[in-house]
Amino acid sequence: MKENDAKSKSEKYYSVSACWYEQIDEIYAQLERVSAAQIPDILRLRKLTRIMSVHSSTAIEGNALTLGQVAAVVNGKKVAGLPNDIKEVQNAWQAYGEVGAYNPWSVADLLKAHALMTAGLVEEAGAFRAVNVSVVDDRGEVLHRGSPPEIVAEAVGELLAWGKDANAHPLVKSSAVHCVLEHIHPFRDGNGRVGRLWQSAILTQWNPLFAYLPIERAVHDHQERYYLALLESQRGESVNASPFIGFMLDAISNSLDKFMMVAAVDEIDSTLSSKRAVKNG
Repeated sequence: MKENDAKSKSEKYYSVSACWYEQIDEIYAQLERVSAAQIPDILRLRKLTRIMSVHSSTAIEGNALTLGQVAAVVNGKKVAGLPNDIKEVQNAWQAYGEVGAYNPWSVADLLKAHALMTAGLVEEAGAFRAVNVSVVDDRGEVLHRGSPPEIVAEAVGELLAWGKDANAHPLVKSSAVHCVLEHIHPFRDGNGRVGRLWQSAILTQWNPLFAYLPIERAVHDHQERYYLALLESQRGESVNASPFIGFMLDAISNSLDKFMMVAAVDEIDSTLSSKRAVKNG
């Protein structure tokens, strides 16, 4: 009974898929290859992959800055872009800079991350929403309604308490938390950016390599599948994160491949210099 109880608690937000085991085995093999790789300029590579994460996560939400422009903003240069787009990037860079310091099971740290991510962009930076919210498509059709505002704080607290105690693999657990955060939709704005950051925070606690792994790039490259996996995992008021977990395991594997590809080519200097992105004057 105790073993069954522990299993049911771990699987509170999802049902296990047998194909995950093969995906997780492949990710372990990729992590070993990355750890064994001789990368001569690892600090510059980490900066580039962090820039890729910031660019991709903000672009998913409609930010129009290019990768080169994001690199320019990070380097303190002027770019031709909307002020809010530039501020989003500056905020995201700061929020990702703390990814290894967050306690991913702390509600206070989650709110701190939201405050960093949305400072100067929304009035409720660092606070749960007090109004109802819905996710709509281009035609205005409601795709998902967030949890009622009066239960948001309790739902987030319950989710993070589950994550702290659940006997589930961090690759699975982090994906489930990401999915359920999007289901709850605890903020007026910034839910996607914070959800993606929080998955990286959970994974970084497990393996520090994930602080610099551009998972967001893989998500951005397959953005339609990302949203479809979320929708498939959110049916009415209930959530079963299994479709989303499967998608994110693929995204993590793809991001490990991308990390090695970027390390193997002369892409670092051209991106970090961002000459074409800079607006003179």
